[in-house]
Amino acid sequence: MSTPGPVYTLAVVVLRFAVVIALFGAGWNVYRRLPGDDFSLFGGARQPYATELRIVRRTEPNENAPQGDDAAVKLYPLDVAAAQREYNSEPRAGLRFEEFLRQRMGRQQPRTGHLDARGEATINVPPGRWWVHAKLSGAQQEMTWRLPVNVAGRERTVELNAENAYTRAKSF
Repeated sequence: MSTPGPVYTLAVVVLRFAVVIALFGAGWNVYRRLPGDDFSLFGGARQPYATELRIVRRTEPNENAPQGDDAAVKLYPLDVAAAQREYNSEPRAGLRFEEFLRQRMGRQQPRTGHLDARGEATINVPPGRWWVHAKLSGAQQEMTWRLPVNVAGRERTVELNAENAYTRAKSF
């Protein structure tokens, strides 16, 4: 029985390394395409994929409502009204509501955008449940919105209209 030659042994070693590298490459290719957190393997900070949230103000032609000229739109990672009720439910010595809200939000920070002249705003937010807060003031009417939105995917559109407004008040 003969022993394999040096060329055969070298070819086996090279093929073994090639198989290991191919398996690692295939696994990495699958892993980087998974949904969820996108982060660098070599010490990068975790940054979730951003969803482009498009907020659109729709008005009916016969609707007498304020227009969206540079109106502020805020996105909160929690229901601010519920947090306000919780804050008011029991005394918290030395803790202002803004500090309480910041503690409740944790690492998530509110996002802000502005409706342009067409009544549209685009804000990049991480996936999850967000609350849209918007307020439009006009000469005759003021409208506010507090809408819960589940953000997922690459793009999401939220429509602000008279039917989903939280309050509508007439100005005198």
